[in-house]
Amino acid sequence: MNRAFYPTFLRLSGFAFLLMAFQSLGSAQSAPSGDQVKASLRAATELMTRSVADHGGYAWVSSVDGRYSHGEGVAGANRVWVQPPGTPAVGLAFLAAYRATGDAVHLDAAKAVGDALIQGQLQSGGWGYSIEFDPALRAKLPYRVLLKHPGHSLSKVFTTAPTPYPGGWEIWKKRQFKSNMTLIDDDTTPCSIRFLCELDQTLGFEDAVVHEAVEYALRTTIAAQYPAGAWGHNYDRFSTTPPSIDYYPVIAASYPESWSRTWAKSYSGCYMLNDRITQNMIETMLVAARVYNDDRYRSSAIAGGDFLLRSQMPEPQPAWAQQYDRHMQPVWDRQFEPPAISGRESQDALRTLLVLYRETGEQRFLKPLPRAIEYLRTCLRSDGRLARYYELKTNRPIYFSKDYQITYDDRSMPDHYGFVVDSHLDEIERDYQAITAANPLSVDRKVTGQQVAELIRSQSANGGWLEPGFVRDERGKKVTPKEGVIASATMIANMETLSQYLEQH
Repeated sequence: MNRAFYPTFLRLSGFAFLLMAFQSLGSAQSAPSGDQVKASLRAATELMTRSVADHGGYAWVSSVDGRYSHGEGVAGANRVWVQPPGTPAVGLAFLAAYRATGDAVHLDAAKAVGDALIQGQLQSGGWGYSIEFDPALRAKLPYRVLLKHPGHSLSKVFTTAPTPYPGGWEIWKKRQFKSNMTLIDDDTTPCSIRFLCELDQTLGFEDAVVHEAVEYALRTTIAAQYPAGAWGHNYDRFSTTPPSIDYYPVIAASYPESWSRTWAKSYSGCYMLNDRITQNMIETMLVAARVYNDDRYRSSAIAGGDFLLRSQMPEPQPAWAQQYDRHMQPVWDRQFEPPAISGRESQDALRTLLVLYRETGEQRFLKPLPRAIEYLRTCLRSDGRLARYYELKTNRPIYFSKDYQITYDDRSMPDHYGFVVDSHLDEIERDYQAITAANPLSVDRKVTGQQVAELIRSQSANGGWLEPGFVRDERGKKVTPKEGVIASATMIANMETLSQYLEQH
């Protein structure tokens, strides 16, 4: 793996301090000191940058020595994962640690993440699931930056083709430029943009390369936004014109007269809430609006909020579907994603509406919540959870059998997908009531000294939080290291908790 980005000033002194912190916590009953928490954060970042990172980027799971790693697919040497909890999500944890401590080790790690993302930005403007650093593979891909040019000169691999009428999914679904596909799905491009926005701000907007990359990404995602305010799963070019309002009219959601119970292998959903696609883009535009004080991004976020208002289904099911066609009716996506009301995506929509209200103060973003919450409470299963899908109009919970046939029976479902999801309605309603009662709503939950002490005690002497599990080798086979693996999601959560504790104290 390439370690060229690793700063020369990193030393083992952080580990020595951390060992002393472990010994102190083992006998003390009081909350950890600020120095102990800072030492813990430093040790975690040093481990990630020294042993786990590849070209400054990360995967989902890695061996302690960094030899093996994977995301949704194999990573390994010369490939890093963008899709969270991959590279940009790890970078956000570094930035949080830097804000909380002022320790340059975290900023250097975040800058290395930024460089990795810049090297992986596609000419369509965003990012795919992973970034290739192998020169032979990079030569086949339309990255904006050529790896061999340290000055980040633009690549000439892909010609920006004019966007034919009507634009949008009608054009993108043909996958004419498959290798140039920006993925909004799974927070891949949105998280990358949010990280680069925060890095740009942290660097005082003085790094021209970082600023250019994030501005390019924001321009392309705005160009890909539909007139109705939503975003789709992906797009395969930098749009020269936005999707046409003639073809994608701005109308309210409605029920189809009928729908097939059998998947027709047709992906006709252009407006996506599935996997928080539109929700993540709304929140990303709000971040950009705060960072750059730019009304373009605020207007984009508000347009996304207007889509959430229009896409709330009418009675008798005033909630949201996973995906809608250009006529604003729920449609099939994959063979296990039918036209239906979605328990998970509806809760995600409610959370995003609360965020929009906090950011804008516009009361209309709160209006859908009471009837949506009331309706979703009627959908709760006997175990207190929600089905992922409720049949249109009848409201019967629907599931899938292992051969992907719709069923009303939940006893034989495939295990790769969440057909039953947790209910967060109580939490959503508490937040809604706090807002409507004119009480300050704290986004940050209070972190206790006991939580932090337990995190530091559970941290290995090398700085990681090792856990049982497997990592995939270069052939995709499972390797189970006896010392455990490093899960990026765990590292991120723990580093953010430690950083939050410092911020709160």
